[in-house]
Amino acid sequence: MAFLGTMNIVGSGLTAQQLRLDIISENITNMNTTRTEDGEDPYRRKMVVFEAQGGRNNFRMAMASAMGASNREADGTGGVRVVEIAEDPSEFPLSYEPTHPDANEEGYLRLPNITLVKEITDAMAATQAYSANVTAFNTLKSVISRGLELGSR
Repeated sequence: MAFLGTMNIVGSGLTAQQLRLDIISENITNMNTTRTEDGEDPYRRKMVVFEAQGGRNNFRMAMASAMGASNREADGTGGVRVVEIAEDPSEFPLSYEPTHPDANEEGYLRLPNITLVKEITDAMAATQAYSANVTAFNTLKSVISRGLELGSR
């Protein structure tokens, strides 16, 4: 049943983009966090790193698999997986706020390395990718439904 592999691919995309949106939400929530649990640095922006999973290598292998040929290389289901949630290594911006309890001796406060515009842009891209995966899933559902209708005639 080839459609099960397609469902796994679409499902991996939905899961990955949902995690990406969760991390973006965490970043936005901590935009003003000047101290983490260890008490040293401000909150550091996090990013999700994706990696392609398996999949068919070329058209010939895909056709061989569709024709029923036994080709182990063509059997791999593709998709995406989250490799890691990395921290953004960029510098913390400074703000002159001498009355803030976390300011240094010179009155400068280190702020999280989060830019709201960048987070909103990333959220929009993740939402579009999520929507594309939902569309692919709905298309697959429609194709399977039509196939079942043909089989029952």
